[in-house]
Amino acid sequence: MSLKRLASESYRAMVALDATVSLDPKLYDLVKLRASQINGCAYCVDSHSRDAREAGETERRLYAVAAWRESPFFSERERAAFAVCEAVTLLPEAGLPEDVYEAAREHFDEEELAQLIFGCVVINAWNRIAVSTHMVPEQ
Repeated sequence: MSLKRLASESYRAMVALDATVSLDPKLYDLVKLRASQINGCAYCVDSHSRDAREAGETERRLYAVAAWRESPFFSERERAAFAVCEAVTLLPEAGLPEDVYEAAREHFDEEELAQLIFGCVVINAWNRIAVSTHMVPEQ
């Protein structure tokens, strides 16, 4: 099913929303990759890992995103972004945990944190579109 074709106005709105997210592109690629891993979106895992690689990200770090807590390859800022991403993606009943929010505030100013949260929302929406329409990576 092609939502791009069948729901073109909504699809264009999603593309436009995604374009409003203003985060460091390398960080945003990693966040998109992590959310896509959690959501089991093969299409987006493929797409965002390729985007990150093209932007200069190393294979080693890309492989380690799934185990970022145990990996020594990520900065405290990246770790804070991953924690926010996971909390927004898995959204516990209580919402974004206060400790995750406060830890992120140590590494992101208010505007950056707002952009990070929007970025997490957008990639989760894209994952849901890709998974529910059975999108798969090109071979």
